[in-house]
Amino acid sequence: MTNILEKIIQDKKESLNKLKKNISLDSLEKKVKNLHFFFDFKNTIKNNKGISIIAEIKKASPSAGILVKNFDHLDIAKMYINNGATCLSVLTEEKYFLGKLDYINDIKENFKIPVLAKDFFIDPYQVALSKSYGCDCILIIISALNGNQADEIYDEALKHNLSVIVEVHDEKEAEKALKYKEALIGINNRNLKTLEVSINNSISIFEVVKTHRGPIISESGIKNEIDAKYIFEKTGIKNFLIGESLLKSDNPAELIKRFIQINQ
Repeated sequence: MTNILEKIIQDKKESLNKLKKNISLDSLEKKVKNLHFFFDFKNTIKNNKGISIIAEIKKASPSAGILVKNFDHLDIAKMYINNGATCLSVLTEEKYFLGKLDYINDIKENFKIPVLAKDFFIDPYQVALSKSYGCDCILIIISALNGNQADEIYDEALKHNLSVIVEVHDEKEAEKALKYKEALIGINNRNLKTLEVSINNSISIFEVVKTHRGPIISESGIKNEIDAKYIFEKTGIKNFLIGESLLKSDNPAELIKRFIQINQ
């Protein structure tokens, strides 16, 4: 089977090289200074006493194809916010997920909510790039990077006062993630190399990261409130990043409300 992650990373390198030739880091930093709509993603989740839902906005994915035919990121954002989402995750990867950084800027100009730039970060340059569109948090996928790359991106994000989700999908990666003391740790139930999913991943990996002082998030493959409740009861994890099940639901507004009520 083709390693999907490797292909995405290779294409990301090529697109970034082109972007860096056209847009200087200095120009991005100047753009960031003119923005005034940033929020503390990590503390918004940390300070929420109940269930936190990071609701994801994406048009497509390699595993599911087109998720939303009549896609309108602002309509989706409004529906999520009106029904209790704590934060938003916005796909910005263009080729495989049909995302755009512009979506973040549009959302931040219309709504007051912390936003994660969901992309494949492989270069510190992407930190300023994403913040220049208004993101409050970036993603570090351990399986996509070597140790030095992850350290550089993490340090750059903290320098820019951004929250960081360090994403892991096995116990070895989880052990590496513990050194990022200021990060949130996201446990991905989907293996990014094979796209196979198991929500039991959150339960087994939680044992490795449960001493981490930052919030722990269960990500991917959570179909309904039954799955979320199962993870919550086994681990105490109360933060969930949920995309496809909401986007494909006949009644996503009702589904968010059911997720939020799992600890009641």
